[in-house]
Amino acid sequence: MIHIKSILAIALLLIVNKLNSQEFSSQVQRFITVDDSSYAITNVTIIDGTGNATKTNQTIIINNNKIEAIGNSNNIELFGGIKTIDGSNKTIIPGLIMLHEHMFYTKPFENWFSVGQMTFTFPRLYLAGGVTTMRTGGSIQPQTDLNVMKWINEGKMTGPNMFVTGPFIEREGPKVPELGFINNAEEVAFLVNYWADKGVTSFKVYNNITKEDLEICVTEAHKRGLKVTGHLCSLTYAEASEIGIDNLEHGFMASSDFSTDKVEDLCDPYSARQGLASQDVNGKAINELIDLLIKNKTVITTTPNVFEPYTDREIVPGGGLDALIPQIQERLKANYERSQGRDANSIALFNKNLTWVKRFYDKGGFLVAGTDPTGAGRTVAGYANQRTVEILVEAGFTVEEAIKICTLNGAVFLNINKNTGTIEKGKTADFILINGNLNDNIKNIRNMETVFKNGVGFDSKKLFESVKGQVGLN
Repeated sequence: MIHIKSILAIALLLIVNKLNSQEFSSQVQRFITVDDSSYAITNVTIIDGTGNATKTNQTIIINNNKIEAIGNSNNIELFGGIKTIDGSNKTIIPGLIMLHEHMFYTKPFENWFSVGQMTFTFPRLYLAGGVTTMRTGGSIQPQTDLNVMKWINEGKMTGPNMFVTGPFIEREGPKVPELGFINNAEEVAFLVNYWADKGVTSFKVYNNITKEDLEICVTEAHKRGLKVTGHLCSLTYAEASEIGIDNLEHGFMASSDFSTDKVEDLCDPYSARQGLASQDVNGKAINELIDLLIKNKTVITTTPNVFEPYTDREIVPGGGLDALIPQIQERLKANYERSQGRDANSIALFNKNLTWVKRFYDKGGFLVAGTDPTGAGRTVAGYANQRTVEILVEAGFTVEEAIKICTLNGAVFLNINKNTGTIEKGKTADFILINGNLNDNIKNIRNMETVFKNGVGFDSKKLFESVKGQVGLN
């Protein structure tokens, strides 16, 4: 028999939890399907993000936006009146924590490369695709990104938790109109401190910087406890690692270490690519580089989706073609048809890079993941995040390893792993409920039903549908 005191205690707990819950605007509320102070998901399969084996027949209890209990369904007792969600034939994984995301998308014009800010569509798409936390991998409108982050936190916009990287730190090279360019190394310290004061938490150096630029950037950022990442070309991975860069983007695809005629502080992308193509997959040079990066604790972000070949693949990997405006769909279809059977070199380099990335991981390197929705325009937020997990499994990572790379590892890098990144008692309820079993077919990751962020459940399909045909506009 339940005692009156127990009933009163439960009622009081529900009232307190409701008072502590976040307020959402009507624009956000329409995507919310679960906003109860306490609920349980029963009979579900859980991949907890730690890398440990998948567990079946589990029950998870959420209370006040935290994970209160997890265990075998036969051993978990549910208190009276708690809402339950049947997780039979479904899987829970932690919310994705992805570290090379952008709030912009490729918008070329004639022979100009350009990008456009996707202020409204991309935050929804990231959350729809299971991303509960993201770091922008460089911003073209950092103040816009900071505003979006703030409004999401306040419940006024729909999207993941955000960590914003400052504007690209770059010297003038190829003409990309949205990039700002520095003229000398003295400007680096100003940029770092100005944007750190505004609230960014990391910085990204780009293709044409000098060693002096990076040295100043690392010094100033580290003074403030912030991190530096890079998409490099003028500097080699080895040079940047020795200077103390925290993170390198794109696996090994941006490495100029194997150029035969490398000139210091000069970017020659054609020579860099030839060096990668000619490097033996098991060559001495690549293995020495991997060992150096591991020794220096340099983190690698893999972004395989943006490099995915055309032949025998989806036009938009992950299935996001319908998210785009019709004009972009037409352009991508035309490029896709022209490229079929003509990208053998890209396929070879794509596979070689995945082999190196896995070797880096297997030897003890710290690997995180992201998408980078730029390039040819085939990388679309949300869809690309799901596809990234698929690619890792296709590359030979176990399902559990792939999930860990895209969840816990990202949390560790962002120093938020005490609160999120895994399905563990006491952590924030950031997780995804998926129809199907990922170990049976990793493509079941596309069957996301509900994305829980801070304990609140958002309808994945409704989020995807809400911006259908709009990416490229806003």
